[in-house]
Amino acid sequence: MNETKQVRLTDRTLIKRLISYARGHVWKFILAGIMMIFSVAISLMLPYLLGKAAGLLGKADTNFIDVILTIILYAVLMVLSFGLQYFQAIILQKVGQSIIFKIRQDVFSHIQSFSTDQFNKIPVGKLVTRVTNDTNTLSEMYSTVIIDLLKNIFTIIGVFVAMLILNARFTLLVLVLSPLLVIISFIFRKLSRKAHREVRNNLTDVNTFLSENISGMKVTQVFNQEKKKYKEFRQRNKALRNSSLKEIFIFGVFRPSIYVLYLLTTALVLWFGARSAIGEISFIPEVGYELIITFTQYIDMLFHPLQQLAEQFNVLQSAFASAEKIFAVLDTKPEVVDEVDALPIEDIAGEIEFQNVWFSYLPDEWVLKDVSFKIKPNETVAFVGATGSGKTTILSLIVRNFDIQKGRILIDGRDIKDIKLSSLRKQIGQMPQDVFLFSGTIFSNIQMREESISFEDVKEAAEYVNADKFIEKLPKSYEEEVRERGNNFSSGQRQLISFARTIAHKPKVMMLDEATANIDTETETLIQDSLKKMMNIGTMLIVAHRLSTIQHVDKIIVLQKGRIVEEGNHQELLRKRGHYYKLYQLQNHEKVV
Repeated sequence: MNETKQVRLTDRTLIKRLISYARGHVWKFILAGIMMIFSVAISLMLPYLLGKAAGLLGKADTNFIDVILTIILYAVLMVLSFGLQYFQAIILQKVGQSIIFKIRQDVFSHIQSFSTDQFNKIPVGKLVTRVTNDTNTLSEMYSTVIIDLLKNIFTIIGVFVAMLILNARFTLLVLVLSPLLVIISFIFRKLSRKAHREVRNNLTDVNTFLSENISGMKVTQVFNQEKKKYKEFRQRNKALRNSSLKEIFIFGVFRPSIYVLYLLTTALVLWFGARSAIGEISFIPEVGYELIITFTQYIDMLFHPLQQLAEQFNVLQSAFASAEKIFAVLDTKPEVVDEVDALPIEDIAGEIEFQNVWFSYLPDEWVLKDVSFKIKPNETVAFVGATGSGKTTILSLIVRNFDIQKGRILIDGRDIKDIKLSSLRKQIGQMPQDVFLFSGTIFSNIQMREESISFEDVKEAAEYVNADKFIEKLPKSYEEEVRERGNNFSSGQRQLISFARTIAHKPKVMMLDEATANIDTETETLIQDSLKKMMNIGTMLIVAHRLSTIQHVDKIIVLQKGRIVEEGNHQELLRKRGHYYKLYQLQNHEKVV
């Protein structure tokens, strides 16, 4: 997803896609719609009854029983209207939350299908904003705005019809200022949409900045950069404030404008109605005080929905701006997907082969150049070389975190593109250098919500990799709390938990990206012992920086600038006195003979 490119969808397209999420709740919307129609019909009767009561009171021979009955009917209808509106609101709130739940699920599920490269390109804060803030903005649209928008439209139409029935010429006075209303509404629509987009973009920038800088706060403090970071945040926050104030200003101008039109229309009705009632003008016939009171009530009913339409349009504009962002995520195609004819695999022997593989992260900047090698089942192979030579990239390509540009990668003689992604990754256990632990417990981090893995399986895996030695010393053992990113454990402890997690899932191929970096000697001894055990389980691929840790592997592949320059075991490569020999000399500070 190119975040620098603003997605622009037409209102028609947005409405069509947003309505698609409501299809499963059609009958609930219909029920709410029926309640809304009855509520509008009752509301239209209330001004008439109020005018009738006023007319009865103005007559000398009034029967007060008629007045009381009219007032009672007015009260009953008002209570009934409130009841209908209450149940309508309950239905729509439940429907709205169900729809938002579904949208959040769809967005999060789609994000999970993105490739590693896409996650590298898209800031985490932007994705979090899509799943949280933007979906929240849609909530009010589904739960209130859709039906209320229809209610206000029906109310406006109903008021005009009622006024025309009562007195057509008098109704023309109400329409005198309508061209101004149309012009103001058109200008507001255009400006508010632009303002909403600006607010959503600035909110995303703030969330992205927060997500990145809170995660990297330790580095900020180490380099004493708090003031500079605060200044950067202040600039982004100021941009959000300014865009929000601009949005408020646009809305603040529109609503009073509608209110001024309401006052002018009411003044016209009162002025001409009163003059007509006392006989000063004759072009508006049959006007009495009862009709004037009824019309002033109808004018209020007419302009109040118009003001609400402004608020609802405000919500709609915000919802449409958020919907554009959400659909931009949903429309982003994952870069690594299953081929049409890809099939699952139940089991593998663990043979891996690269055939003339070329790969680049950026066009024409090759990280791997014509790389070919073959690893036999149950063989342990280490990849060594300088930083940037392509070691970790090889491991990433095997599990299809990225797709190669040229060549083939085979597992048991089968192209990995012909294997379903989920099935392929299930057979391979990955143990990265930067271990990620989730908030929860040690048990949940090893089990990873895989219900088929029992507590005994978790305990057995931990014992196998020596993780039990520190886990069982903890107060709650395997139920010990793991805080965010596992920051309450040392690097070595996190690595051992990662080993146990991999072993518990019983992979046929294991990939290890330098496990002994930045850990103490005692923990390194435990990890080395764990590695020796793990080498007997299946095929193992190791990216190594410390050459002392890979002296007993079956084969070492030496990479330089994306090419394989040497292959062999430890002793064979030393005898060649080539690139590996020089690397070993540098690390051991002694001449090897």
